Amino acid sequence: MARPGLFAIRDVGSLIHETSEEGTELKKAVGVTQLTAMGVGAIIGTGIFVVIGKGSGIAGPAVILSFALAAVACVFSALSYAELASSIPVSGSAYTYTYATLGEIVAWIIGWDLILEYGVSVAGIAIGWGGNLNAFLDAAFGFSLPDAISKSPEDGGVVNLPAVFIVLAITLLLIRGVTESARVNLVMVVVKLTVLIFFLVVAFANFSTGNFHPFAPAGMDGVTAAAAIIFFAYIGFDAVSTGSEEARNPARDLPWAIIGSLAICTVFYVLTAVGALGIASPDQMKDSDAPLAAALDQGAGMSWAAGILALGAVVAITSVVLVIFYGQTRIFFAMCRDGLLPRRMAKVNQRFGTPARLTVTLGVLIAILAALVPLGTIVELVNIGTLFAFVLVNIGVIILRRTKPDMPRPYRVPWSPVLPILGVAFAVYLMSDLPLDTWIRFVVWLAVGLIIYAAYGYRHSRVRQRAAAVAAEPAALEEPGPDRRDEDRS
Repeated sequence: MARPGLFAIRDVGSLIHETSEEGTELKKAVGVTQLTAMGVGAIIGTGIFVVIGKGSGIAGPAVILSFALAAVACVFSALSYAELASSIPVSGSAYTYTYATLGEIVAWIIGWDLILEYGVSVAGIAIGWGGNLNAFLDAAFGFSLPDAISKSPEDGGVVNLPAVFIVLAITLLLIRGVTESARVNLVMVVVKLTVLIFFLVVAFANFSTGNFHPFAPAGMDGVTAAAAIIFFAYIGFDAVSTGSEEARNPARDLPWAIIGSLAICTVFYVLTAVGALGIASPDQMKDSDAPLAAALDQGAGMSWAAGILALGAVVAITSVVLVIFYGQTRIFFAMCRDGLLPRRMAKVNQRFGTPARLTVTLGVLIAILAALVPLGTIVELVNIGTLFAFVLVNIGVIILRRTKPDMPRPYRVPWSPVLPILGVAFAVYLMSDLPLDTWIRFVVWLAVGLIIYAAYGYRHSRVRQRAAAVAAEPAALEEPGPDRRDEDRS
């Protein structure tokens, strides 16, 4: 029997069967509310609290259309994630879906890419959390942490302790259990939505249309340019699919959670953009690191509200760290269980029902990265990975529709393959605008990953080991056994 090649495809049935294997079985403990909160928790973070200022500086008041356009760009990929997550309720997200459609080598590439995207994202968000914590302390209490313990060496400090603290705190929470993590995230989501509602109430109580003219000073070019930036404020709904294996009813809950979280965030984003422009001009917000607080201060004359917005930003970013780090552990877990990375790392702690050893290892590595590397260097590595995953997930829907037309699909993308093709087109368009340095770093990271796959993953892949075991069985049956007559004479 020939050994499977580089493009060996995992059978969907075997993927689902492995979720119940002893020692690597995750606890099914989250429902649609917690899953939707995970999506909202991952999406609403520094994006709405920061990116609205940059977007309005480019598009003017037409940034409202930019938010809507970015949402449309995401919705096609969200629909594809919903179909695959409900059909293949297995940890790993885009990595697992690619393994079932495009083959092992492509799955490895996207899995290795997601390790970079999620892990580096957590480190970068943790650094941002430390900066916002200082902003909150300054706004609320008039003091901030010294640079020596709140910035990386390259930024003039010694070590970024706030970033280390939040990473290790989230690590402990994730080890404790998915139920506890989901509950804490739900509370934080409620808090940050309450802060945004507070902003909307104040903004619409002081609303004026004077800042809406001219509406689109840079025309549609400005709208699309701002949408390319604002797009990244929507990233996070894909993290919901990493919780597929721990959903109590994945067929029903995952599509609702993925699409629902994107819809909720879109409504809040558009309303917040309208409210901000109702009390402040684009010029007042475009250069601010806290544009919503600047809008309340300069537009509504409520400088005291800056503390509330700063607190909302801290809570929002904490929630993002939690959900993105959770997604990172589940993708790594799936790759370990498949044998492409050391399988012993996929061991589930029987007390907590979580991959504790893996979570601790990743937590320590990310904490070191967040402590010593500046934010700018980290953020540059993230964006391309998300868009690359979107491309492969949309392609995966198209391929599975052809190769497994009878596979149960609790949710189906409407008008396939048109909508998945549009999802690919939007992602490729946005990838084409990324700088050359980002592409170079991406290619170098993938090259390192391919070396690791050639040295370890290819030989230890469960697909390949099973094929070898099956090939060995006929040989074992053909080997002559002990002579019965010899046994009788003895």
